[in-house]
Amino acid sequence: MKLILTIAWTHITRRARQTLVAVLGVVTGVGFSIMMAAMMEGSQDDFIATLVDALPHISITDETREPTPQPASLVYPAAEFHGLIPKVRRPGIKNPMATIASLKSWVPGALTASVQSKAVLRFAGRDLTISVIGIDPRTEGNVSNLATHMRQGTLKSLYRASNAILLGDRLARKLGARVNSNLTLVSARGVTLTATVVGTFHTGFRMTDETTGYVLLRTAQTLEKQIGIINEIRVRTADPLNARLISERIGEQTGYKSISWQEAQEDLLSAITLRNVLMYTIVGAILLVASFGTFNIVATITHEKTRDIAILKSLGFRDRTIRSIFMVEALIIGLTGAILGWGLGYLMTRGLGSLEFKTPFSDQNHLPVLYSVKHYALATAVALISSLVAGYFPARAAARVNPVDIIRGAT
Repeated sequence: MKLILTIAWTHITRRARQTLVAVLGVVTGVGFSIMMAAMMEGSQDDFIATLVDALPHISITDETREPTPQPASLVYPAAEFHGLIPKVRRPGIKNPMATIASLKSWVPGALTASVQSKAVLRFAGRDLTISVIGIDPRTEGNVSNLATHMRQGTLKSLYRASNAILLGDRLARKLGARVNSNLTLVSARGVTLTATVVGTFHTGFRMTDETTGYVLLRTAQTLEKQIGIINEIRVRTADPLNARLISERIGEQTGYKSISWQEAQEDLLSAITLRNVLMYTIVGAILLVASFGTFNIVATITHEKTRDIAILKSLGFRDRTIRSIFMVEALIIGLTGAILGWGLGYLMTRGLGSLEFKTPFSDQNHLPVLYSVKHYALATAVALISSLVAGYFPARAAARVNPVDIIRGAT
């Protein structure tokens, strides 16, 4: 093995310029793959942290999984009826506290009750339709990051005043409302309440910050004219990636529609998947181009060292040994390029992470990047495999050389 390494090292060092070009190709491929993986996964994790963690991972609504059957169909199952109005069903989840207790026994995470409502907000002569969400401040922090998004006040500020409300900062700014401002809420059921602003929050999502207000459960129930109603149970799982499977099981157990964050953000997740495919395609193309440099230098060495190969084979070297020499040369080029590519990838990642920029679509001023050993290992594995594949074909051709023909001068 020592002899194989000595011969391989001698071959690649004698052609230092071509070897350097081949190594730089691998360095570029590995460095860019590490940088792109860090950027793409960093932005993906930031998306999950910002969008997913700001909201419950699973929402259980009072809408049933199957449509309400026609009353006549229940009495006459053999007949089919059309145009009849289904039986009026009282809104809300039946026995919500018992349902929550049952789910807590196996769901890995936290649960809390909520009331979703719509209302017209009136202030200073302006009318805006907003989403009013009734929450329990004691448990809301377990299922969302609303407490960390507060700009003024806290979740417990909802206990400070009768019919207190927390407004998104963009909504408050649009209305000109401030803390302690009194405004009017008119629900779709005709209930009118005077609410007091006790705080503002900022989630980073324009739609939420412009159209959402949080109140106590009893306030939202008053707007819905249903005291005791709970029309949503929100769940935060220990692992967000398992939310879809847990959501399906919850739906089967309760009979209510259960929606995970993957289903709610399906379009955005599809865009991320497409972006990852594009990223790996580009990285693969870069590494493929780098492998051509390895192929070129190994093929050149085998062509120039034909007589040396013939002499080695005449001395008793087997085909496998000759093939191993040139495979080791390709491996050295790939490994050297991968190690140097680690440094390039790290520096490029640090450079991207340090860039500051401002955009009206986001509150962040730095590009999110992720440092992971997995990126380095994956880039190294691809670089070594591509180098070995590129070196295999010239090595196989070198191993097939007939020493008798070469020594006699035959071609």
